[in-house]
Amino acid sequence: MPFSDVNERVAGIQGLIADAVRRGGHGQAVRIIAVTKTHGADAVEAARRVGILDVGENKVQEALDKQDAIAGSRPWAAEMRWHLIGHLQRNKVKFLDRFSLLHALDSSRLADAVHEFGERRGRPVDALLQVNVAGEETKGGFEASDVKVEAERLRALHGVRLTGVMTMAPFDVNESELRRVFAGARAARDELVEAGHPARELSMGMSGDYVLAVEEGATMVRLGTVLFGARA
Repeated sequence: MPFSDVNERVAGIQGLIADAVRRGGHGQAVRIIAVTKTHGADAVEAARRVGILDVGENKVQEALDKQDAIAGSRPWAAEMRWHLIGHLQRNKVKFLDRFSLLHALDSSRLADAVHEFGERRGRPVDALLQVNVAGEETKGGFEASDVKVEAERLRALHGVRLTGVMTMAPFDVNESELRRVFAGARAARDELVEAGHPARELSMGMSGDYVLAVEEGATMVRLGTVLFGARA
């Protein structure tokens, strides 16, 4: 059976998350987003087998292909919640009907396009504001200093509902820098709340840094390698 050790992996991860919640003192519930990119539909099945119903994909087409692959053959397919965790091109906003949550609302132009889509379909799109806390040029998202202004602007866009913040920490930095980035994302979420948004979620932390992210308040961790092993 593919990914036959995923049950043991998840048990270990859940134990580390529980300990991190206690150490951090934020008392939050934490959801594991199983990142299945470059793996086949059997990775989705493995996640569901151990009770993980949240699946994350970076690319729209790869997600659609997997959704279609399981739709006709797995009776549990409708249970899965699909998260788009990568950059979304504006010409693909129409596919948001196939996702429960957009993690990377990373620009004002994209926010406007998502809002228009939500207005057309008569139901707002749930999304997380991507904040580039570290200020890395290679990553998208809003600068931390721009969050307050954008949060106020987005209050008028009823086709999109901001439910929290997403961030990515730099690779190969020390613990203090990781904590600074994660704490900055938490502060950005607080700014959304102050502006009147229903922002409860903090999507931050991946396979290499999720324990620290949880200590700093993460409510969603995006895990691939620690769940499924190295990608092809």
